[in-house]
Amino acid sequence: MESSSSGSAKARQSSGGGGGADTFDIPGKGAPIERLKRWRQAALVLNASRRFRYTLDLKKEEQKEEVKRKIRAQAHVIRAAYRFKEAARVNVQPKETTAPHVDGALGFGIKEEQLTALTRDHNYSALQQYGGISGVANMLKTDMEKGTGGDDPDLKARQNAFGSNTYPRKKGRSFLAFVWDACKDLTLIILMVAAAVSLALGIATEGIKEGWYDGASIGFAVLLVVFVTATTDYKQSLQFQNLNEEKQNISLEVVRGGRRIKVSIYDLVVGDVVPLKIGDQVPADGILISGHSFSIDESSMTGESKIVNKDQKSPFMMSGCKVADGYGTMLVTAVGINTEWGLLMASISEDSGEETPLQVRLNGVATFIGIIGLTVAVLVLVVLVARYFTGHTYNPDGSPQYVKGKMGVGATIKGIVKIFTVAVTIVVVAVPEGLPLAVTLTLAFSMRKMMRDKALVRRLSACETMGSATTICSDKTGTLTLNQMTVTEAYFGGKKMVPTDNTEMLSASVSTMIIEGIAQNTSGSIFEPEGGQAEVTGSPTEKAILSWGLQLGMKFNETRSKSSILQVFPFNSEKKRGGVAVHVGDSEVHIYWKGAAELILESCTDWLDADGSKHSMTPEKVGEFKKFIEDMAVASLRCVAFAYRPCEMSDVPNEDQRAEWILPEDNLIMLGIIGIKDPCRPGVQDSIRLCTAAGIKVRMVTGDNLQTARAIALECGILTDPNVLEPIIIEGKTFRALSDLAREEAAEKICVMGRSSPNDKLLFVKALRNRGHVVAVTGDGTNDAPALHEADIGLSMGIQGTEVAKESSDIIILDDNFASIVRVVRWGRSVYANIQKFIQFQLTVNVAALIINVVSAVSSGDVPLNAVQLLWVNLIMDTLGALALATEPPNNHLMQRPPVGRREPLITNIMWRNLLIMAFYQVAVLLALNFDGQNLLQLKHDNHAHAEKVKNTFIFNTFVLCQVFNEFNARKPDELNVFKGITGNHLFMGIIAITVVLQVLIIEFLGKFTSTVRLSWQLWLVSIGLAFISWPLALLGKLIPVPDRPFSDLFACCCPGKKQDDDVKEEEGSAKQGELAKQVELLAQHSPLRQMLRKK
Repeated sequence: MESSSSGSAKARQSSGGGGGADTFDIPGKGAPIERLKRWRQAALVLNASRRFRYTLDLKKEEQKEEVKRKIRAQAHVIRAAYRFKEAARVNVQPKETTAPHVDGALGFGIKEEQLTALTRDHNYSALQQYGGISGVANMLKTDMEKGTGGDDPDLKARQNAFGSNTYPRKKGRSFLAFVWDACKDLTLIILMVAAAVSLALGIATEGIKEGWYDGASIGFAVLLVVFVTATTDYKQSLQFQNLNEEKQNISLEVVRGGRRIKVSIYDLVVGDVVPLKIGDQVPADGILISGHSFSIDESSMTGESKIVNKDQKSPFMMSGCKVADGYGTMLVTAVGINTEWGLLMASISEDSGEETPLQVRLNGVATFIGIIGLTVAVLVLVVLVARYFTGHTYNPDGSPQYVKGKMGVGATIKGIVKIFTVAVTIVVVAVPEGLPLAVTLTLAFSMRKMMRDKALVRRLSACETMGSATTICSDKTGTLTLNQMTVTEAYFGGKKMVPTDNTEMLSASVSTMIIEGIAQNTSGSIFEPEGGQAEVTGSPTEKAILSWGLQLGMKFNETRSKSSILQVFPFNSEKKRGGVAVHVGDSEVHIYWKGAAELILESCTDWLDADGSKHSMTPEKVGEFKKFIEDMAVASLRCVAFAYRPCEMSDVPNEDQRAEWILPEDNLIMLGIIGIKDPCRPGVQDSIRLCTAAGIKVRMVTGDNLQTARAIALECGILTDPNVLEPIIIEGKTFRALSDLAREEAAEKICVMGRSSPNDKLLFVKALRNRGHVVAVTGDGTNDAPALHEADIGLSMGIQGTEVAKESSDIIILDDNFASIVRVVRWGRSVYANIQKFIQFQLTVNVAALIINVVSAVSSGDVPLNAVQLLWVNLIMDTLGALALATEPPNNHLMQRPPVGRREPLITNIMWRNLLIMAFYQVAVLLALNFDGQNLLQLKHDNHAHAEKVKNTFIFNTFVLCQVFNEFNARKPDELNVFKGITGNHLFMGIIAITVVLQVLIIEFLGKFTSTVRLSWQLWLVSIGLAFISWPLALLGKLIPVPDRPFSDLFACCCPGKKQDDDVKEEEGSAKQGELAKQVELLAQHSPLRQMLRKK
């Protein structure tokens, strides 16, 4: 990386941050619609329906947004009407209202349509007439504390009565639809017409017995190409469908039978009680049972970035919205298609269309090659037609094919059709329609395999970008550590508790206060079965604290019932603390706080002794507490402090104003501090070592204090020296206080950031990207969404991550394990490497086939490879080649090289060297055979016509076998041993075997169709021998050194003026992109779901 700021700006551009002069270059995230339209218009396409199938359908996106607007407008109108009606009812003299007539539904006290209308219309008066939330719960046979029974008959009855939480999805495209798409290829249509003409003329001139072969063989070859192409595309489509279903299958907690259990969102039923916390998605329509500081972001349904507070006066909740703050429980009243979200999802198709930067660049490569191929085909057509009509094109027996005045119209047309067919087939071979689709193929393959490696890809381009990652900013908890937390040290009453549950050293009043603070100030829960072991649920930190409370003798439900919660301040990652105010009796109120130890300590003015007496927090005592915190942090423990503040009920606002009440967090009384151990994940050191060897710097960003962060970083291998200072290890507040330039300078050196807030993480990501880094960042909280969006690759956690974080991310790490992130990097690099292998292989075939046909056409008036043979070669190099090479699994060699620059040339100097050596070898051999084949193959004594057929068959056979052998070379462009790991790729071996078997069948048994003859075993051996030379030749070629600087850069030196123009355009594009990123970031902070919809 360059150290200067101007250098870093260039580095940023080179890593793909800004716009570029190249039409076929789009950013990895948030590409403007104009850029997407521009490359489509510039691409040379013969089959638009196939080429653009896996790209974003811009027209459908507009239609999707229109459908959303209509559904939202309908919902607004209905609610407005009810509000108008409600206002009229309030202003008019109230009449005695009767409760609405309730009809039972399959054993329940209310019908499906009544419940649906209740929540859809937000009809508060109807809710009151049903008896409020408790009345509805009784009708649904739900206990608001313990939930539904949860047994299978009960769940089945609820699904029968009220429907399931699924919605009808548009069926995937059938296999025949893919066949039809493949048939739309312009060149294949022309070939089918030519085949029909050839068939008709052949039968007319030679009779049905002999005349049908030429036309039928072309038709059969075209159909083979169509069906193989359709089969490959259909399989890809099924893979994308499965991955889309996996993305939508959210796991959530419900209360059934008194215990919290995890279920799929699809298994949710009406009557379920669902606990919700900040960052969760509301899984169905429902009514709020209870909540604290509970607010919802309804932008996904209303289209307005507005946070709506939910309470008993405004209890209705819409499916698909996100919890913006607080926590609470809701009663499910409508599911599936009965919700607005279900209606919305059923109305819009979930397309997997999304172009990736690599896919677009390959469209550029395909266009460039296609233009050359088209030019060559026109040249061949002109030359062959000219030679044909001047009598310089000869039959195998040496006689001219066209003699003026002696040829019938049918024979002349047939000759022209043959020439035209060859020219069109050259276009088929030359325009690599399958090149951009090879990206989709390898991405589909990689995504399926990555699911097994515990990574769910939400955005295709993230697979590619991950291969270019230069730095990973990782969370500590659960990613580098196991997330299996236990309280191992405790310091209460001014003393260390040994063991940690030794309550005998504390007075009863202190123990009671600690237990009350643990039980009430939590978002977790404990299920206490009779005679069984207690089941603790919640975040890992909450579970550790609640489990410790049980060891202290806490009876969770009993403790909570003794006092009532007045107000809650949910744990906040910015303030790193959470609080609760509880009414303990009479006029006494306790405000409990827990959070980051040193921050809580700063707010304390007193501390509680073991006997319950209160003492002033002297500087000496502060030092004592700090020493204890530091000792725990050095032992890599997370330090959590508990404090409280007593107050009178008269200090608490009345119920109407309580929602706005901010809990006092000063003048606290310190109760004590605990140390929570979260051990490092096994193997994390090896993973970090692997990243370092691969040129990827791992940086730890954590909310824990600096000493804990340092201890864990040393344990993981992120730090090697325990005495490092700033800026290598830095606090979030120090980093955020720096100027922009100083922040960028510091970001380059930072390895560990402690006590960081989500905003610090965002600033860190921006600074690194401005320095030219390709940044992958992990996140699990709602507030991490802007950083996940800003990063080149956002990685959310599948277990601990909130739905908001997941929807802002590009890849979900399903097991929250850092080793899985490293596997994603391997797959990312594999995608790029596999595409390069395929490009090298395909270009070799392209160059060789074009040169051979052009030179032969110009010099002899004939081409050695006819239309059917070229179609077979096209199948080998296009569909089968992509399957064989684009699905190569990743290997360790990929992690022994630096990251691939996203603007690095697709065709590297190594690839140019390899493909030119192979292409020139094949061209030299085949042209030698074409011009002097009868001598070289000792066929002079044979009949001239037969000898010509044998020669052309031998050329075709050798050419195909050269491709088979070269396919092995393409596997390892920069390694000498091309057979390494070959047994692990069964698909590659299978395709090679199929290709060879089919080639033998074509030569030995299908000669009539392909215009070939059988070859003797000696000629087979010679053919194999010539193809085999590809291996040692490639080996020798790899010993030839190539310059590190790309050839394109060397050519650019010749025209510096153009380069300067491009740089100016780069900077303009980069500025526009930066402005767009700012707008998207603001939107992300207020509307996570809108951002998700925009991405899709």
